[in-house]
Amino acid sequence: MRPFELLAPETVEAAVTSPGTFLAGGTTLVDLMKLNVLTPQQVLDINAVPLRGIDTADGLRFGALERMSDIAGHPGVYPAISRALLLSASQQIRNMASIGGNLMQRTRCSYFRDVAMPCNRRVPGSGCPAISGTNRMHAVLGTSDACVATHASDVAVALVALDARLRLVSETGSRTVELASFYRQPGDTPDVENDLRPGELIAEVVVPRLDWASNSTYVKVRDRQSYEFALCSAAVALRVEDSRVVDARVAAGGVATVPWRLPAVEEALRGAPATVSAFEEAAALATEGARPLSANGFKPSLLRRTIVRALLELTEGSRR
Repeated sequence: MRPFELLAPETVEAAVTSPGTFLAGGTTLVDLMKLNVLTPQQVLDINAVPLRGIDTADGLRFGALERMSDIAGHPGVYPAISRALLLSASQQIRNMASIGGNLMQRTRCSYFRDVAMPCNRRVPGSGCPAISGTNRMHAVLGTSDACVATHASDVAVALVALDARLRLVSETGSRTVELASFYRQPGDTPDVENDLRPGELIAEVVVPRLDWASNSTYVKVRDRQSYEFALCSAAVALRVEDSRVVDARVAAGGVATVPWRLPAVEEALRGAPATVSAFEEAAALATEGARPLSANGFKPSLLRRTIVRALLELTEGSRR
């Protein structure tokens, strides 16, 4: 880790007018600083900035500095969000990590985290060795010839499925963006991972009210049950009446370069019977355009099965 200056602004205004890298829980930033992947000269500890609070009165609102564990355990938080948070990390990390920091976490690609290796996200134009190298954990959707790294956040998948928005603040004011459009697919510029502008700070996460999101879940498939990143995941909210799907929200993780919303799957589910065959038919649309690599050809099939598993979890009682 290289030397840096640590400052601790106490207001939003002071935070957004001070040059530097924001530090909240530090569960990602400190790791990357130790590896010299990130080498900020000035770090801004923003934990004293008033960006907290959880409001479930009309939809959901989370201050960006709220800890993952506090949101996961709060009454009124939709199950898909709570479950995604609980499956994200160890209890110790959930107690430290902020919701804003989780949404901003960097990819876990081993080439990105190894400064001895080329990586287009870290050094634009240097190459992407994962394309022909070790790529079992990498993406099959939203990839490009410049990058195939997966997005690491679990809760971002659930939030994208539920149409979450971010309120961003800067020296010039605030703006609101949809989380789904906040993240950028790599294309030719994989080093540009999101729409956060210089000096901007995530202030709040807003999830619109969706009463039937109480019937939602997050299914995560991983190599081990404790503290592991997703090989594949699915966030699903389902409204079922008279054994027929009225509406659905579906997004996938662990298989794409960004949290991956699946509108074609949602459309196929609407009006369909709540049956295994209908779920399988809808899930088949999830992998359109997939580009498997040498070691992750199992991911398209795994994604389809994971979506069906989530749908069955939400309809098991109604099908008995």
